[in-house]
Amino acid sequence: MLFDLPIDELKVYKPDRTEPAGFDTFWEQTLNESRSYLIDARFEAIPNNFKLLEFFDITFNGYAGQPIKAWLILPRQREAKLPCVVEYNGYGGGRSLPWDWLLWSSVGYAHFVMDTRGQGTDTPDHEPDGGNPQVPGFMTRGILKPETYYYRRVFTDAVRAVEAARSHPIVDVDRVAVTGGSQGGGIALAVAGLMPDLAAVLPDVPFLCHYKRALELAGSDPYNELSRYLQNHRDKVEMVFNTLSYFDGVNFAARAKSPVLFSVGLMDEICPPSTVFAAYNHYSGKKSIRIWPYNHHEGGGNYQTMEKVQFLGNLWG
Repeated sequence: MLFDLPIDELKVYKPDRTEPAGFDTFWEQTLNESRSYLIDARFEAIPNNFKLLEFFDITFNGYAGQPIKAWLILPRQREAKLPCVVEYNGYGGGRSLPWDWLLWSSVGYAHFVMDTRGQGTDTPDHEPDGGNPQVPGFMTRGILKPETYYYRRVFTDAVRAVEAARSHPIVDVDRVAVTGGSQGGGIALAVAGLMPDLAAVLPDVPFLCHYKRALELAGSDPYNELSRYLQNHRDKVEMVFNTLSYFDGVNFAARAKSPVLFSVGLMDEICPPSTVFAAYNHYSGKKSIRIWPYNHHEGGGNYQTMEKVQFLGNLWG
């Protein structure tokens, strides 16, 4: 069912952005505080029987110097520094096992997979409560202030993940792309807005965009976590949306300069199409979007994977 705007309206849907006056200062201070800690990325080789790939268990310092886990997967055959794809997980997902991530190294790139704090396989959220009651999930953790909100820590971890990847001697620092689906796509957009020197951005069906619209249309979690919170905290609506304005992918998209390939499913009830197009239409760099008319939150799936491989192949060869 096509429940959102008609496609002709989606293509030009560019709502006014709700952005706090201190947006840039907030993020500059946040990143500077975390960068006061050395990245200290530690790469531990994992013995394996894969003849074509190498795997590394990584720990690096993320938000406030807190340890974050990741994988690095490299092709064994290499003669020079490699382009690198840094990948972020969907909601509730983690880095899992390293051999679950074979695509980008098989293409010939370095592949850095960040574990999402609190949700992932091995990384706890080192500041779990944020100081306010919450509904189950992560969307309302610390939501009454931008300083305590959960995604402040996650987005900072994600920026530091790019810096950790760049610290490895085999990675070409000028050819680093970020990608992810759903939550991972929203994280990738945030990083694009905070790091203008990325080579490319590949957000699939991105979450964490255009929150008010999302709450009006989305029929399920995770956005409904916010709705349930506001049902119980009727006096906190303005406070919640002020916090969310610091973490809206639309505001990050307006600052992003790197070439981008979006994807969207026009039947996506979890990340409604208009929320994706809001970010896409505000994106300030060279951009393209792959539209999947009959797909839900899975978007283009493996078809979109090949779109991304071709997109980076055109950039990097």
